[in-house]
Amino acid sequence: NCNLHSNIAELLFFFFPVGGGGSSNYRCLAMEVSKSINGLEIEYVDISPLPFLNTDLEVDGTYPPVVEAFRQKILAADSVLLLHLRPLKNAIDWASRPPNVWADKAAAIVSAGGGFGGGRSQYHLRQTGVYLNLHFINKPEFFLNAFQPPPKFDTEGNLIDVAAKEKLKEILLSLYTFTLRLQGKCA
Repeated sequence: NCNLHSNIAELLFFFFPVGGGGSSNYRCLAMEVSKSINGLEIEYVDISPLPFLNTDLEVDGTYPPVVEAFRQKILAADSVLLLHLRPLKNAIDWASRPPNVWADKAAAIVSAGGGFGGGRSQYHLRQTGVYLNLHFINKPEFFLNAFQPPPKFDTEGNLIDVAAKEKLKEILLSLYTFTLRLQGKCA
């Protein structure tokens, strides 16, 4: 049993700006539905400033300031929502350097693309998560085919598909309750 409204969980949602510095459509996936879940605080983390993983940048056991700031955000978070996008691998690599700051975090994965690529990338990320000691929710899963009619996003990049919004809300609620269970705050 869990009193969701008396507990707060901080979730990190990673994104990567596209084009000329504009925000990614994917950032909008969690933005609107998160407002309807009391106690879930989402921080959006831009991973574009991270340099490519290069252990030569580690000096005397320290990381570049931008990397250390990123790692500290993960340490402070209760859970993470991973949108499988290409630059995420670099972020995973930096955060898995000793000590691994991914360890014992609750996590969920969402993908928005076309065809089967999003699903395959999610399954691969789950395998990687075993090594990282991430604890993924099993259900529900979220695979948004962004290119199949009807339109999923408006011209501003906002998620407008009602069914997708509801499914994403289910994911966030599941991740929230799973996070609280891992923390021993509910049964």
